[in-house]
Amino acid sequence: MQETLFQTIVSPDALKECIRREPAVLIWFTGPGCRLCQDLKPRVATLIGARFPRLALVEVDCARSPEAAAQSRVFSVPTLQIYFEGQHFITKGRSFSLTELSSDLERPYQLFFG
Repeated sequence: MQETLFQTIVSPDALKECIRREPAVLIWFTGPGCRLCQDLKPRVATLIGARFPRLALVEVDCARSPEAAAQSRVFSVPTLQIYFEGQHFITKGRSFSLTELSSDLERPYQLFFG
């Protein structure tokens, strides 16, 4: 299976525009040298591509864009946030399982894309 690719966001304005433009988006907040971030990212991408393909994937490097991270209230990595129609639905930080993420995302995704 082909891994779903993340679009890179480098500014707070670009992040706001992405949340506004995309019907559904998962934002992956990461940092340089974060081994857990690098280990989880391809697994999250594979899960989303397989189970939730209409969810856009974007990545914010908190070291390159600390303003975007701060405005999103992200102070540790990895953190992921999920938005539907510009509304925040889910935040997962540091330690979470892919099973938990899938379970938490199933209902809002089905309601939205039904």
